[in-house]
Amino acid sequence: MDCKPHVMCIPFPVQGHINSMLKLAKLLHSNGFIITFVYDESTYSTMLETSGDHSSLHGSHDFYIQTMEVDKEMKRHFSLASYDNKHLIAFRSLMLKLNDPSSGVPPVTCIISDIVFAFTYEAAAEFHLPHVTFSSLGAFSFMGFLHFKQLLEQELVPLKSESDVSNGYLDMPIDWIPGMKNINLRDLPTMIRTTNPNDIPLNFMNYAFQKVFQTSAIIINTFDELEGDVLEAMAEMLPPIYTVGPLSLISDHCSSFWKEDMNCLEWLDGKQPNSVIYVSFGSFAELTKDQLIEFAWGLVYSEHDFLWIIRQGLVKGNQENDVALPQEILREIMNGRGLISSWCRQEKVLSHPSIAGFLTHSGWNSTMESIGVGLPMLCWPYYGDQTTNCHYVCKEWGIGMEIEHDVNREKVASLIKELMSGKKGKEMKEKALEWKECAFRAVREGGSSFLNVAKLVKEVLRK
Repeated sequence: MDCKPHVMCIPFPVQGHINSMLKLAKLLHSNGFIITFVYDESTYSTMLETSGDHSSLHGSHDFYIQTMEVDKEMKRHFSLASYDNKHLIAFRSLMLKLNDPSSGVPPVTCIISDIVFAFTYEAAAEFHLPHVTFSSLGAFSFMGFLHFKQLLEQELVPLKSESDVSNGYLDMPIDWIPGMKNINLRDLPTMIRTTNPNDIPLNFMNYAFQKVFQTSAIIINTFDELEGDVLEAMAEMLPPIYTVGPLSLISDHCSSFWKEDMNCLEWLDGKQPNSVIYVSFGSFAELTKDQLIEFAWGLVYSEHDFLWIIRQGLVKGNQENDVALPQEILREIMNGRGLISSWCRQEKVLSHPSIAGFLTHSGWNSTMESIGVGLPMLCWPYYGDQTTNCHYVCKEWGIGMEIEHDVNREKVASLIKELMSGKKGKEMKEKALEWKECAFRAVREGGSSFLNVAKLVKEVLRK
């Protein structure tokens, strides 16, 4: 029987986490590993309905797809109890199935798990396997989550009252997290913005990130030059860390929860270079009807071409997205200045020569994809690590400007104009191209991420 090492990859079942883990799995597969990639059943069914992306993987030698049942409430609410009981049982059953001699593949030799899947630590111990943690978050966000414990111990969170969100309390400097300079409380992941001491997301993320001290190694989708300060600090307190990104520059394989509209690329082909603003809030963010309308008017007032992704479920309480947009934006679309699409292949759109900038929710995958192609960003962070990503994009790396949470059409239009043709926009574009070159250096032969992949394989996965 083939004696190649067999890695099981289990991502958290939301699109951004799945796609970054899938790129990592493809990278390891190309390095000679047998891969079993684990989806939850409902997510995989949805993906099969919306795209044929997986056919190439199904046909790949030594790349296998398995499914297990994951509780829908867990996906939405981070249910701690279900993580450690119900899902451990399902995962254990899958491991026994894969390790059965009749399965036709060698036994699993390592588990690579999304950082928020806490039950996999116990499963790895049961089967005497190394456990490797994969973070689809950036290193700065990782460090922020890691220090939820201290924030709770110092009683800085939960908030004392709802008014703390707007009364200046979140402007409190946090100057004691190693490797993280010039940050305030508001720049840390948004789970801290609760008044409930029993808040499930806050307490679960604290729990999950304290478990990481038990892992064999940590893989992060970033590169050393981008987040070097915090990576140095993390290296002194955590298991070995391997930065392998941007994964978007290494693999173009991705999955989609929605059917992709290929007309986007044809439409972009008809536009001038550096003339279009791309707008997408990812797969998870929700806008109110009023916020959607303000963004719409902002795009109208900007007088620049735009491609806007309005996916199903983007508007709160409106699964069909039949909110009436202003007639003016519909007129602009009819005149060819704008295009609204339900979903697209984002990496291909971002790399299209007509795209000049990205109005984004600041998810880490979107941030890394934008850096990888040298695009400046307008950031409207929605949840979780996105506030941290936004802070570094705008305040530290010099490649973005933030849109305030209370969306204002005039401000949106002004920022788009500045990005597209202003002095600040020109500086951001120059800086974005510098970071693009840094990213390419990292993944090229001899670069930091290239070498880290080799070290990960030698020191952990083949050991």
